[in-house]
Amino acid sequence: MSFQKRLDQVLSRHGEISAALENALELPQSEVARLSKELSHLSKLTEEITALRKAEAEFASLNDMLGEPMDDADFKGMIYDEIERLNNYVNEQNYNIRVMLLPKDGNDERNVIMEIRAGTGGDEAGLFAADLLRMYQRYAANKGWSVELLSSNDTGAGSLREAVVSISGIDVFAHLKFESGVHRVQRVPETEASGRIHTSAATVAVLPEAEDVDIVIDEKDLQIDVFRASGAGGQHVNKTESAIRITHIPTGLVVSQQDDRSQHKNKAKAMKILRAKLYEQENDRQHAERAAERKSQVGRGDRSERIRTYNFPQGRVTDHRINLTLYKLAQILEGESLDELIEALITENQARLLATDSD
Repeated sequence: MSFQKRLDQVLSRHGEISAALENALELPQSEVARLSKELSHLSKLTEEITALRKAEAEFASLNDMLGEPMDDADFKGMIYDEIERLNNYVNEQNYNIRVMLLPKDGNDERNVIMEIRAGTGGDEAGLFAADLLRMYQRYAANKGWSVELLSSNDTGAGSLREAVVSISGIDVFAHLKFESGVHRVQRVPETEASGRIHTSAATVAVLPEAEDVDIVIDEKDLQIDVFRASGAGGQHVNKTESAIRITHIPTGLVVSQQDDRSQHKNKAKAMKILRAKLYEQENDRQHAERAAERKSQVGRGDRSERIRTYNFPQGRVTDHRINLTLYKLAQILEGESLDELIEALITENQARLLATDSD
């Protein structure tokens, strides 16, 4: 189907939905909600298409004027300037609309479960994992998102073995889905007397948070064990069996929670993580046929691959997937400039999808 026919379809569909909603009282509430959501998306797209076609009409009209006899050189020059402006605008609008027409990732509007774990590198890896956790917490705060720490394993002195957080807000997965992978750090440890640079790593996994309607979990498929929490926590950990371990028998997935003193709260958190893991597993199963294609797309590669390097001596961060280097390490770790990397990844991904869409 040609691009122009696709635009005609959008305008036609927008008109159909608008007409249907004029009789909203005669429709089921669920249908009104569905149509209203679709109309909200199409309204923005319709505005952009209308603006594009207006500009195209003005462009054609000015070109027609140039074909007529004209003695006023200054006026003719103004027409040429306006034609150039309109040409640039039309090209930009065409690109923006093509992006808006791309198939949507069904998970983009979801909240996420993020897992951060220290990788190779001993204590330095743990310190870097803690840096990454703070970076994402600050980034989320800047976005107006909510962050809930579901579990953490602090090894002391600011070092983190692993942490699991829930991040909620608008289009969270759309922004964070490209963060999955191995993050490498190069810096001189405070204990390194010779000034030698050490390389260590931490892994980040970003899972779209599943809703109850997405994954139905049968209680008989769960093995739930309770035990006493271990680690810091005073006398409480030695007296109360509040820790929870849930095993999903059909898949063998195991999730443990012990951060809260309430067994009920630990179970709720564990179920939240289990649901997200099962949802991701189902997604992977459904998309197995497109595995090769997905690996070629930005941010959807194997998590064992190094995606980014944070070099402290040079104050730079390099994203290896798009060969982008920013000398803003401090600002990125503060969550302030992380958007520059993320937006570049989103733009690159859109370019890849557009190239595929035009084939």
